[in-house]
Amino acid sequence: MPIAKYPRLVDPLWYEWDRKAQKCGLRHTVYAVNGDRYIGEWLDNLKHGKGMQIWKRRGAIYSGDWKFGMRDGYGTYSLPDPITKEYKKVYSGWWKNDKKCGYGLKFYSDLEYYEGEWEAGQRSGWGRMYYKDGAVYEGQWLEDKAAIHKLLTPCGLQWDSSEVSGLWFADQAN
Repeated sequence: MPIAKYPRLVDPLWYEWDRKAQKCGLRHTVYAVNGDRYIGEWLDNLKHGKGMQIWKRRGAIYSGDWKFGMRDGYGTYSLPDPITKEYKKVYSGWWKNDKKCGYGLKFYSDLEYYEGEWEAGQRSGWGRMYYKDGAVYEGQWLEDKAAIHKLLTPCGLQWDSSEVSGLWFADQAN
């Protein structure tokens, strides 16, 4: 004897629960299991648009553009100072595929910072590195190392990389 199966008139409850759990559009705070939180826009359950990610373990904050779950566009990354607990900007600039890419400004300390081009998370292209003693390295960078540049000292002296003994490569004169 065959058993007739009639189509359901109402979807099971889990369909509705799953639909409500999908993240798409603007959401308030969404918490991860590890305590991280994200406030911002979503697309197909991925961070997409403007948003702010706060990592619980390090206390780091990224505020800026997201694309398909990765930092992509203009954004700022900050870390709390271990002593004062105030947030200090570490990097402000362009991102692509969750890495620094394009023009950006990175602070190594209060008095030392780099401004210039980035590629795949490393200094690459034209840029300037400012040091706390007042010296400035200016020129081309390749894979996070000074390639061809000029040193400007606080007292006004200038050394071109060619005057030292040829070109600079991997932070050393050749």
